[in-house]
Order: sequence, then structure tokens, then C-alpha cells
Amino acid sequence: MAIRVTSGMMSTQMLSNLNRNLNRMDTMSNQISTGRKINKPSDDPVGVTYALRYRAELAANEQYQSNTDAAVSWLDATDSNMQQALDVAKRLKELAVQGSNGTLSDSDLKAVNLEVDQLKQHLVDIGNTQIRGKFIFNGQTYDQAPYELSGTVTDYADIETDTQGVLYSISQEVTFQINTSGADFFGNKGDADNIFKIIDDLSLALNSGDQTGVQQQLQNIESRSTKMQAALSEVGARTNRIELVQNRLKDQDLNFTTLQSKTEDADVASLMIQATSAQTIYQAALKSSAQIMQPSLMDFMR
Repeated sequence: MAIRVTSGMMSTQMLSNLNRNLNRMDTMSNQISTGRKINKPSDDPVGVTYALRYRAELAANEQYQSNTDAAVSWLDATDSNMQQALDVAKRLKELAVQGSNGTLSDSDLKAVNLEVDQLKQHLVDIGNTQIRGKFIFNGQTYDQAPYELSGTVTDYADIETDTQGVLYSISQEVTFQINTSGADFFGNKGDADNIFKIIDDLSLALNSGDQTGVQQQLQNIESRSTKMQAALSEVGARTNRIELVQNRLKDQDLNFTTLQSKTEDADVASLMIQATSAQTIYQAALKSSAQIMQPSLMDFMR
């Protein structure tokens, strides 16, 4: 049995189709103007979940990159100052050799001692090096200068620096120690090869003309230089690891950005083609609808 189709049914169906096409055109126009295919959660509920996840990963990755940049700055400053300290140790050895060969007069030994005193002050300056207001050789108490004399501590050789590690978060659940304590590099209190004790003993021997005493410090200087070099090598190894982490974080950043773009960004070229096609269909539908709905009651009464 044939179904009776009324003008009202035709009109309703026509308007529904026109509105559907118009809504599709509006959606594509919005995506083209914003450059995004997800402008509200209802556009793609699943896609929104992934998009939020990618944004969180990118934010965390950005913080990790900032941490690694700060770590590299700290390590570079440590490396530079350790190199200078090694140069001082090398010069101390040269002066000790000069003072122990028996060819210098008392006045010459005192002149050598004056340079030794200046080298000591230079080492103190190195030990109190700061980066962004933080003392790099004083562990977690980096807000305090490690090598400062006080009423209770009158000799730099008796200073005990903080040996706790300064840890930076460089990846998810990964922390990394970036500091070297002054005790590890310059020597602990009571060590025979503490660099400041070496200088004090060397200075005392030079002032008294004790060539044997001067010569005895050569072995301590060599021992401390070896330990300083080992600490410098460790800093180099840490720097290499941080640079590898930086490269990995950059790769992850590119990966997450690409995934986020695929999830959120609109294919404008494809949308332009679809929008043009939809507009053509909409215009054709308007024309055909106008012709179909043109007859009225008077047309049937003729």
C-alpha cells in the first residue's frame, strides 16, 4: 500500500536536510577559522582525552628541559672552576720544586711564599663560586658561602663543607646529582692532602727556609691533584649524560607535538575542499527545494 506523502512531510524533511547541511558547513567553517578540529569536548570526546594527555606530557617535558638546561649551566661552571683550581695546583707544584732545590736565598723563598699566599686566596675565591646565587661547592646549603672564616674556624683547612647532593629531576621518576662538594674536591678536614693544609704547610716551610719541609709537600700536591682530576672527570661524565638526556627530551617534545597536532589540528586544505563541496550541495538543495515547494493550493484548483 502506497504511503501518502503530504506537503508538510516534504517541507519538514527538506528543512531537516537543509539544516543538517548548514550545520555541517558551520562546523567546517569554525574548524577552518580556528585551525583546530576539536574546539569543544563534544567535537571528539575520545580525541579530547588524548589531547589533554599530550598537553600534560608536553608541559612536563618542558619543565624537564628547563631542569637540564640549569643542570648544564651548573656543571659548566663547576668544570670551569675545577680547571682553574687544577692550574693552581700545578703552579703550587712548580713553586714547591723551586723552593726545594736549594738554590734560592731566604729572600727568594719569601718571594715564592708571597705567590703561594695569593694562590691560596684564589682557591678560596674558586671555592666560593656562585651560579644564580647558589654556591656550587657547598652541597644543599648552597645559600651559604662554604669557605668563610669565623670565630670558631680560623683556618680554611678546618672547614667542613656540606656533602649532600643537589638533585635535579631530569625525567619521570629520574633524579640526577649535579654538584661536587668542596670536601670531595679540595679535601676534607684532617686530610694530609687537603689543598689548604698543603698551602699552609708549604708557606710555613718557605718562611722558615725548610727545604726538606717544602719537598715533603710535593707528594701531597700530587695526591690532591690526582683527586681533583678524578672529580673533574666525574663532572665531565655527568655533563655527557645530561646532554644525552637533553637530546632525548627534544625528541620526545617533537613526538608529543606531532601527536598533539594530529589529534587537535585541522587539515585546512581538505576542509576547504569539503566546505566548497558542502556549499555547492547546499545551494543546489535550496534551488531544488524552492522548485518542489513552489506549487500551492491555487495550483491544484486550476
